Amino acid sequence: MSQSIQQFLPLIIMFAIFYFILIRPQQQKQKKHKEMLDSLKIGDKVITIGGIYGVIRDIKGDVFTLEVMKDIKINTTRSAIGSKREK
Repeated sequence: MSQSIQQFLPLIIMFAIFYFILIRPQQQKQKKHKEMLDSLKIGDKVITIGGIYGVIRDIKGDVFTLEVMKDIKINTTRSAIGSKREK
């Protein structure tokens, strides 16, 4: 019994290292991004994942209307927002 545990111990240790170095930080990053997306409101300045800077002018479900220049607006999805700019 203890011999079988000793055989799997290196595999278990490798998985634990893999989890704490790769999987857990990625999950935390995804959680922070989802919280940021859920907190967006009209008037927030954002950057899309494509690099377009804009200000949120309207929100209808998962569709955001961004004003990228004066009187130029585009529609994008919630998932296309990469980050929120500081004012």
